[in-house]
Amino acid sequence: MAGRASPWPPGLLMVILTLMASSLHLSHSKDVDVLLKFKERLAPNGGDAVLQNWVAGSTPCNVNVSLWTGVICDTGDVYGLQLENMKLSGDLSIDVLVDLPALRTLSFMNNDFEGPMPDIEKLPALKSIYLSNNRFSGEIADGVFKKFRSMKKVHLSHNQFTGRIPTSLVGLRRLLELRLDDNKFEGPIPDLRQPQLYLVNMSYNNLEGPIPAGLSKMQASMFEGNKNLCGPPLDISCGSSQVGPSSSSKPSPALLVIIIVIAIGVLLAIIGVIFFMLRGSRKQMEPGLVSPAITRKSDPSEADKLEQGSVESSAGTTKKVAKEEHGKLMFVKERAPRFELQDLLKASAEVLGSGNFGSSYKAILFDGPAVVVKRFNKMNGVGREDFQEHMRRLGRLSHPNLLPLVAYYYRKEEKLLVTDYIPNGSLAHMLHGRGGSTIPPLDWPTRLKIVKGVARGLAFLYEELPMLTVPHGHLKSSNVLLDDSYEPVLTDYALVPVMNQTHASQIMVAYKSPECAERGRPCRKSDVWSFGILILEILTGKFPANYLRQGRAGTDLASWVNSVVREEWTGEVFDNEMSGTKNGEGEMLKLLQVGLGCCEMDVEKRWDLRMALDKIEELREKENDEEDSSLATDGEANTSKAMTEDELLFSANN
Repeated sequence: MAGRASPWPPGLLMVILTLMASSLHLSHSKDVDVLLKFKERLAPNGGDAVLQNWVAGSTPCNVNVSLWTGVICDTGDVYGLQLENMKLSGDLSIDVLVDLPALRTLSFMNNDFEGPMPDIEKLPALKSIYLSNNRFSGEIADGVFKKFRSMKKVHLSHNQFTGRIPTSLVGLRRLLELRLDDNKFEGPIPDLRQPQLYLVNMSYNNLEGPIPAGLSKMQASMFEGNKNLCGPPLDISCGSSQVGPSSSSKPSPALLVIIIVIAIGVLLAIIGVIFFMLRGSRKQMEPGLVSPAITRKSDPSEADKLEQGSVESSAGTTKKVAKEEHGKLMFVKERAPRFELQDLLKASAEVLGSGNFGSSYKAILFDGPAVVVKRFNKMNGVGREDFQEHMRRLGRLSHPNLLPLVAYYYRKEEKLLVTDYIPNGSLAHMLHGRGGSTIPPLDWPTRLKIVKGVARGLAFLYEELPMLTVPHGHLKSSNVLLDDSYEPVLTDYALVPVMNQTHASQIMVAYKSPECAERGRPCRKSDVWSFGILILEILTGKFPANYLRQGRAGTDLASWVNSVVREEWTGEVFDNEMSGTKNGEGEMLKLLQVGLGCCEMDVEKRWDLRMALDKIEELREKENDEEDSSLATDGEANTSKAMTEDELLFSANN
């Protein structure tokens, strides 16, 4: 071996390496120039107050680590700009950004930009554009989206756009999310039929006409507040809404008199029935309150607490509670079925569980839906008015991967939150609690579907609740529910503002992050850390709590993450119960890389949620699917046995 000649002459090899280094330096120098030109046109003062580290002589990216505020990096290139909640205004110079060839995502949400739609068509490689919550106005050119081949997410909500919705949106065959709500769009909705389109919100515009068949399975709330929309999912028939009486079929005066007399008679009869019903019900309720019918399937004492916590047992306080507290179940959804607190107390209740937050009950209402009632006794972070305002804020959230809040009940000593009932239970149960169940374990395609749904729901919370440091705060497998099609639904989100902070710091997952263990408080990336832990739990089938020691949550969870690679990297790191992995090992490995990047202990090196979401959206069930992930090139040996420990750690930590 010692006498074997090198195929590369030393001089030539040195020249090649020098040219590569020079090319890399020129590329990064060009990125700096582009971003500084872009910054100059921002207001106030070129964004100096919030973009202080955008300075000449430095570099925005160090591999995957961003060194400049709001810059998303990928392998040393500028992958995206996330300049949100910065009170920026001025000129969005899309022309300047053309010279960033790796640019794939732009977000300028929650700023003060105004004027017409930016010229995003000059960046045809974009995959996502977020312009929500600004003051953009005017009509959008019909062909603005024609050049895009990979656009997946278009968020233009809460602006002042007018005119018709661009029909070029129909041509975005990979579109996943479209938010146009709270604008002034008018006319019909384009015929959107993308099969993977899971989020469409066109509420509070001036739209009219039939809703396209491709959107008929969306939530009705996504179309409310418009001028004259009809068809599913709305309860408005297009035929009945558009057909009116013709002049040739007007009723005669005699027929009108008969109709009026009959109507008056029916009205009087209804009034009489209501009068006698009220008299009867008043007599029935005079002796006392109706007792709840509790079905004690798990813990009888907990079910009793629900009754006693809302209606005191002593005769002296029962009347006071009935007068002041009963009937104050507050609904946050306009179209939700209405019921009273007494209906919950009379309902058959099954104890679902008891945790650090409180107890959960499944209540089956008489002639109504099953709901879940969560009883909180540590939710004393704010007063009544602030609590009610936050509940109304949560009630306005609408996303397929969030469990909607239906109603709430406020008492100083305790709070009740009412949500829909999800029959399939939690992800934690499916991963760790099946026992001898005949239900098969989750396969790889289902686990990937769950990760994608969780990422989308979490990203929506980040977008809608920018004022919260940790928009979820308690992300873990037991707070991910699964519907009938195994679509994940997040619960117990955005509760940090109303929790007792001492209690929150002891039990909530975001407060167990490494930075919280070190500095005593979470940051914007603490939810990302929780998400990374969840990804590893889904892939490995291991329960993170098994790796915790009392009082050292952040340190030990991080140690568990490292042990996944350092101690168990034998080609069997993935859950051995996970089926459907044939030809998918490479995609599984890429998801593992995302998980490790999200739970990096160093916050500065930890992946940004937007970048993690984009990488996850690229993943497929199998390596030979239509499009490959951008995390690796086609030539890589993408199997768990092919990549070494050092290579995996390098890809995750850099």
